[in-house]
Amino acid sequence: MKKEVIIKLTKSFEEAMRMEDGVEYWTARDLQILFEYADWNNFENVIEKAKMACQNSKHKKDNHFRDVTEMVIIGAGNQREIPDCKLSRYACYLIAQNGDPRIDSLAPS
Repeated sequence: MKKEVIIKLTKSFEEAMRMEDGVEYWTARDLQILFEYADWNNFENVIEKAKMACQNSKHKKDNHFRDVTEMVIIGAGNQREIPDCKLSRYACYLIAQNGDPRIDSLAPS
């Protein structure tokens, strides 16, 4: 992967970081866009693989993946709950490692 692409992805990743009670996290929905997944269901499968990798590495999954729901506005001002996940930096790493290598942002150099 070219140095310019790595710099751009790193910057985008750090800009997507959120803070809550002094703890950094990323949302799966934000990462889905950053990693160029068009379909949530496909990305959700990657998250599940990453959760298994987390457990296999003897880390507590709940320390890195927090399932949540978000309210989004749909037509005519109505709201609907959608699934999301709050992710640690390590969880993001595992998702990148378990992602589809055909996606440019995840392709190895």
